[in-house]
Amino acid sequence: MANLDEPLRKVLGDKTAKVLEKGLELHTAGDLLHHYPRRYATRGELTPLNELLDGEHVTVMAEVVKVQGRSLTRSPGYVLEITVTDGTGQLKLSFFGRKGSYRPEKDLSPGTRGLFAGKISTYRPRSGNVQRQLTHPQYKVVAERTAEQAAQEWADEIIPIYPSTKGLDIETIGKSVGMVLDQLDLPADPMPEALLRRRNLIGLREAYEGIHRPKSWDELTRARNRLKWDEAFVVQVALAQRRLAAAALPAKPRPPSFGGVLAEFDARLPFELTKGQREVGDEIAADLALEHPMHRLLQGDVGAGKTVVALRAMLQVVDGGGQAALLAPTEVLAQQHYRSITGMLGDLAQAGQIGGAEHATRVALLTGSQGAKARKAALLDAASGTAGIVVGTHALLQETVQFADLGLVVVDEQHRFGVEQRDALREKVDGGRPHVLVMTATPIPRTVAMTVFGDLETSVLGQLPAGRSEIQTHVVPPERPNFLARTWERIREEAAQGRQVYIVCPRIGEKEGDEGDAVAADEEGRRSPLGIMELLPQLEELLSGLRIGVLHGKLHPDEKDAVMRRFAARELDVLLATTVIEVGVDVPNATVMVIMDADRFGVSQLHQLRGRVGRGSLHGLCLLVTDAEPGSKARERLDAVASTTDGFRLSRLDLEQRREGDVLGAAQAGRASSLRLLTLQRDEDVIRDARDEATSLVEADPDLSGHPGLATVLASLLDEDRAGFLEKT
Repeated sequence: MANLDEPLRKVLGDKTAKVLEKGLELHTAGDLLHHYPRRYATRGELTPLNELLDGEHVTVMAEVVKVQGRSLTRSPGYVLEITVTDGTGQLKLSFFGRKGSYRPEKDLSPGTRGLFAGKISTYRPRSGNVQRQLTHPQYKVVAERTAEQAAQEWADEIIPIYPSTKGLDIETIGKSVGMVLDQLDLPADPMPEALLRRRNLIGLREAYEGIHRPKSWDELTRARNRLKWDEAFVVQVALAQRRLAAAALPAKPRPPSFGGVLAEFDARLPFELTKGQREVGDEIAADLALEHPMHRLLQGDVGAGKTVVALRAMLQVVDGGGQAALLAPTEVLAQQHYRSITGMLGDLAQAGQIGGAEHATRVALLTGSQGAKARKAALLDAASGTAGIVVGTHALLQETVQFADLGLVVVDEQHRFGVEQRDALREKVDGGRPHVLVMTATPIPRTVAMTVFGDLETSVLGQLPAGRSEIQTHVVPPERPNFLARTWERIREEAAQGRQVYIVCPRIGEKEGDEGDAVAADEEGRRSPLGIMELLPQLEELLSGLRIGVLHGKLHPDEKDAVMRRFAARELDVLLATTVIEVGVDVPNATVMVIMDADRFGVSQLHQLRGRVGRGSLHGLCLLVTDAEPGSKARERLDAVASTTDGFRLSRLDLEQRREGDVLGAAQAGRASSLRLLTLQRDEDVIRDARDEATSLVEADPDLSGHPGLATVLASLLDEDRAGFLEKT
């Protein structure tokens, strides 16, 4: 008997086990049982021989009338040819190989009735007439008296089709799975019995049988439902344990205070906060007042006003005597945040300086490219507590950076940071944990939020602030060349009215290995994506007289900052850039976004880039230039982006087109996804129910001492690397 941890070599023998390990990285009985069929087939209805068509997959019932073997003339080998008939016509079955190596020679003697399944092909022998044949068909001998019944049963049998690889056929996988199932010795079901009854789920042993050897489609459905539940539930138990553990950690409460810098900031706001901003602000303010750390995800579509919400949270912490750190993924974005925050605060950011307000703080910027003098001043402001807000890149994570009293960490664009980076900032707090606010402008489907960010409380900003303008999006297709000509005309018209334009390319295009060249290789044989350095000479001719600036990630940070400052100051008409401007860049005077080779970008990237225009009172225009043909998947994706500015709708489309990824983060280490049956797109009900059940179970039994089977399954999922990931995120 074998348990799930049994090495495959002990169950299948060394030879087969080595093939499975090398081809599919399957090591144990459990690995193999979780290698689920990718689809299922049936042999189908019986087809009369006189109705067979070339290339058709068929199942026929016929009687053997002739068995003949012959050696091949043009190559060494042997072919066994068996002629069968059903009274309406004849069919030849061909088995190639060595003489005497085939059981058909023994099984299918003249007069034998059998079922034969395979793909019809035709050939013309020297005799001249076209003949139909099945090469190496599946077959089953049937007794005369039960022939019709057996034929139907065999034709209806559900056949699992497994993912395979070179040198490893589906039949070997299927036989190996059958051997494991026949020897499987499972302990008690890890799922609580009451839960299984409540959710109408079958047992685990029955589920393994039903997924690999289903006797009916209903049985297969029940098996998939149970195994999907297991995937969702185990992840949700891990996240529920983390939420409970986080609630027990100490953190210094930072309740709202009156008469401080936040109150002064609110009184000066030149606009009214949206209802969503007020509600989310109240949620965050309440979290900051608690004695355990806030772990909140703030998601909002492009331009929803997340920065103001985050700044108000930071000022609440400053009023409470603490500091806030804002971590941005790039220097361009960090500098943008610094300028935006100091601009909004005005003299409230000039504590201790001439002209500073009575209730004021300081904002420090810390990046890797700063000069020694500026860096030393920023480090001193952070360590002394003079700077209530410190904005920076990964430079904030270095050991030399110290804080006087770090109370809040705001992480912008969470997906851009590795686990270790986020953890390093948390370690800078003595005797507790800082409150954490994670911001993303990439709308996240609810299922992803419940799974990937399941340990965080989620706030959503769905309402755009007053004054944000409409953005129109159009595809510039290859079949309408006049549209591209019109694009350059439109850019000139906008510039003539004093407005500004972004033009984005997928890569730099200077040399291999430059930023964006990871997308240069194309499986479909298309040309390399356009680079900005390739487009620049053309633009200098097409847009002669306009002031064009170039921005990409390989520029020195000082150069990048200088280009952005010139663009923001309206000293440039056109900014030609890579996706370095994807998030955070805020120039209200920019009205047009032209994305070259738009089909080379993902849905979320296109939506983020589009959000760089229409940020003021002027309407925005986004033009998606593409070579993608009508009807292609790439073109459908662009048409979808053009049809809506709803980031949440687009995020669902994006999820459909991407792999799920490992929801516990092991994909960061290059591992396969832990989701095999569960799909974040289609199984929202399963994920929601699993979250509810997991929360209740963990609250009643935090360490799973009353559920040892479940604890074992959880431990096998959370290997050392994944457990480390969960600890740090």
